[in-house]
Amino acid sequence: MRVLAAMSGGVDSAVAAARAVDAGHEVVGVHLALSRMPGTLRTGSRGCCTIEDSRDAHRAADILGIPYYVWDFSERFKEDIVDDFIAEYSAGRTPNPCMRCNERIKFAALLDKALALGFDAVATGHYAEVKYDAEGNPELHRGADWNKDQSYVLGVLTTEQLRHSYFPIGASASKADVRAEAAERGLAVANKPDSYDICFIPDGNTKAWLADKIPMRPGAVVDESGEQVGEHDGATAYTVGQRRGLQLGRPAADGKPRYVLEVRPDDNTVVVGPERLLAVDEMKGIRTSWCGTVPRDIGQGEASAIECLVQVRAHGDPVPARAWLDGEPETARTGQPSAQEPSPATAGEADPDDEAMPRERSAGQRIVVRLDEPMRGVAPGQTLVLYQGTRVLGQATIDAAHSLERLGA
Repeated sequence: MRVLAAMSGGVDSAVAAARAVDAGHEVVGVHLALSRMPGTLRTGSRGCCTIEDSRDAHRAADILGIPYYVWDFSERFKEDIVDDFIAEYSAGRTPNPCMRCNERIKFAALLDKALALGFDAVATGHYAEVKYDAEGNPELHRGADWNKDQSYVLGVLTTEQLRHSYFPIGASASKADVRAEAAERGLAVANKPDSYDICFIPDGNTKAWLADKIPMRPGAVVDESGEQVGEHDGATAYTVGQRRGLQLGRPAADGKPRYVLEVRPDDNTVVVGPERLLAVDEMKGIRTSWCGTVPRDIGQGEASAIECLVQVRAHGDPVPARAWLDGEPETARTGQPSAQEPSPATAGEADPDDEAMPRERSAGQRIVVRLDEPMRGVAPGQTLVLYQGTRVLGQATIDAAHSLERLGA
């Protein structure tokens, strides 16, 4: 099998490439140049995809004895990730750029180019596994090390993308084992720190970075009853669940801290309230996509709900929930095809009696997720990922998150 190994310059992708070589595959390494500032250097464990990372990836490829290339995806990255990040914050939402990068760069732009060049699969250093059901359909599952599991950020992958995805370290028992293996192989990245911040904001100061990109206007901070309790210098710089930096001029009656409950860019207002109102009981998602085969039992309305687990952060705890489809597919309203909707060229060729057809067309539909136990601090723009056991079912962008107590009030 011809494998294109995406090498970020970190230990995980280096070991993944090494295991692909050991498996007898024809492997070529590639590093994605995503920064539009060629001189960008890594600072500690912040960020990724820098000049330093490119050099580390090159050294690893040399040790493995595989060809190595750098592909410039900076323009695509700016348009699909950075500009999208700014637009989402401008709309009062909290985006997940790593999720979008996996969707639009690593498993869309990169995979498309790899297939066009004759590669069979793209290998990455993600902690996740692709398994196949009895009918030969690919499924995405959590990595063996749940502490490092990265299946959440891969929940955007489609069936066809899964068929060409290769995660050589997904079955590793621990990150410590991967580092030990890297050291045994003589890879200099064995003890390199993990990156943990948004790669295009390497100093970690998102508020300051956004202030240079989005016009900030002073406005009101109000409590849950609508009474003004302070002022802010720009609503889009706030996120749901935030406690610090609220600059409230009036303390709460009970003296307890208040948190951001909602950001309203339309009227430039930030809503704050007690911690208990951060608890969310229901989420509504848009831009739904299914990771592999669409769940057979899911349907329209609560009566057709499926039992599942929902996760809203990369390393958050999954919460038991029920999920069902809600309303017309978005494609019927917007005219924009979803990632898994049959194209006009192929839709007419399918058997209308094939039950897979309506299930595939449910991609792009709105979804409702009702939690069995409240989840704190969920913000519009975040990604919800659905699981059954270790299997990833799919994902959606959170459009609304409700506290039933607050709605009742």
